[in-house]
Amino acid sequence: MNTCPRCPKHFCFIFLLLLFSFGTVASENKIEMGISEYAKTDENHPLKQPLKLKSKSTTDHSQLKELQQPFANGPEVTKACLQCHNKAGDQFRHNKHWTWNYQHPKTGQHLGKAVLINNFCTNALGNEGICAQCHAGYNMTDSHFDFDNHENMDCLVCHESTGTYYKTPTTTGDTACSVMFKGKPPIDWTKVAQSVTLPSRNNCGHCHFYGGAGDNVKHGDLSSVLFNPPKTVDVHMSADGENYSCVTCHVGEAHEWAGSRYQMTLSETMPKAGMPRETSTCVSCHSATPHPLTRIKGIKLNSHTAKVACETCHIPTIARGGVATKVAWDWRTMGRLKNGEGFKLEGYTQGNGEHRHTYKSIKGTFVYGENVQPVYGWFDGTMHYTTIDTKFDPKQPVKINSFSGSYDNPDAKIYPFKEMNTVQPYDKGNNTLVYMHLWGEDENALWGNYSFDKAIKAGMAKNNIPYSGEWDFIETYSYWPINHMVAPKEEALACEQCHTKNGRISQLTGFYLPARGDNKWLDLIGLFAVIGTLGGVLGHGTLRIIATRRRKTNG
Repeated sequence: MNTCPRCPKHFCFIFLLLLFSFGTVASENKIEMGISEYAKTDENHPLKQPLKLKSKSTTDHSQLKELQQPFANGPEVTKACLQCHNKAGDQFRHNKHWTWNYQHPKTGQHLGKAVLINNFCTNALGNEGICAQCHAGYNMTDSHFDFDNHENMDCLVCHESTGTYYKTPTTTGDTACSVMFKGKPPIDWTKVAQSVTLPSRNNCGHCHFYGGAGDNVKHGDLSSVLFNPPKTVDVHMSADGENYSCVTCHVGEAHEWAGSRYQMTLSETMPKAGMPRETSTCVSCHSATPHPLTRIKGIKLNSHTAKVACETCHIPTIARGGVATKVAWDWRTMGRLKNGEGFKLEGYTQGNGEHRHTYKSIKGTFVYGENVQPVYGWFDGTMHYTTIDTKFDPKQPVKINSFSGSYDNPDAKIYPFKEMNTVQPYDKGNNTLVYMHLWGEDENALWGNYSFDKAIKAGMAKNNIPYSGEWDFIETYSYWPINHMVAPKEEALACEQCHTKNGRISQLTGFYLPARGDNKWLDLIGLFAVIGTLGGVLGHGTLRIIATRRRKTNG
């Protein structure tokens, strides 16, 4: 194997920092031995009930005779659920949370967790034993899962409301992982079955706040803060704001609900009275003219909505509220051991005082950020993905996913994204990404043997993917559309944060942006136009006041 042809500048610093840390941290007792990566799932997923709204359901499930019995496991509970909800199984079998598959309607790409590669833990395919902790089903151990068996569906993960329900890996990991999940209290299946209700933010957050094996690791705008956020973090979910649950916006019917990062709807007309919303957009509630029409600024801001997404101005930063997000990951440092055993280092303390690991033997080196400014791009709602069979130029960084859109595209708007940077393995001979076998008790699992050679060879062979036998590291980027952590309107971006030479969207070119300095004459004309408009409005208002006073005097 060769060394990486590129090295992102921040990784050079982190690499040197770690070399220094390995020699000094031991005396400070900050090294954690072992690789108990997911050992405290229930603690890391604080399933509180701080904002449970009064239920309007016509059914109290605790009173149903079908649930007045002992249950030994989840499938038994599901069987009881389906006795009454006899269409739910057929409905849910088409849901992405069940299938992990998605056929993109515009690009034709086969997507979904079942096949995609990301630049976090890389791939779920082949690692279902650990990844299925966030599958809405039971007993998914590999890709041969029986999707036609409705009793394998997990109703509780979305509907229980006690906060005591948890999921464990479906297969055993390496010997070093064997202590994981031991000592947990048994699940009271009858109690959780009788507690079912509409999904709350606790149900959704259990997986979506912790994607990528940690709080706010992936998205940047989805963290444990949203279980009970202050208004400054999210005006919609705060108890001091609208106190919404996730399904308030992600409306659904027949177990299909609105919202997808594969194909997003950026605009829509407001629904007619009494009609349900079919998509989760800002416009569906606020209309395309949300700013006051009684003010010049409001009128001007409304003219922006055709080309600027609401999220761009109203989500000024992500990873707010004291929980950091991961912004960089370097797999090259994976595999360092202490006395033959894996370990972790805590090198970052986030705003809420909790420590985050900046190194793990099973994964490598991490960089975190808080109050992160998004990157911006023209976006028409369509995402494109680099899949296992996509060939690329290894001399250039690879975009794990990208978004389409341009100024000339009438459907495109300036949109905010979280950018994730990773250095990860790829197939050097075929110039493609690779599937890695991470989790398992066999000798080929990376999280046990720390061997990329074995893990890549096994991951590719298990899924019948051509592999050259040579691997190297490549720099990758992924982009995550930002939709949550909407700030109060007082904290929205000010005009000058974009309308200036080095403003937030300075990297977006090919169109005229006032005050950016692209054309001084246009800026001057625009300034005169604004002054003239303001003068006209003030003059008109003054004349009306004078005329009114004269009428009163003459009357």
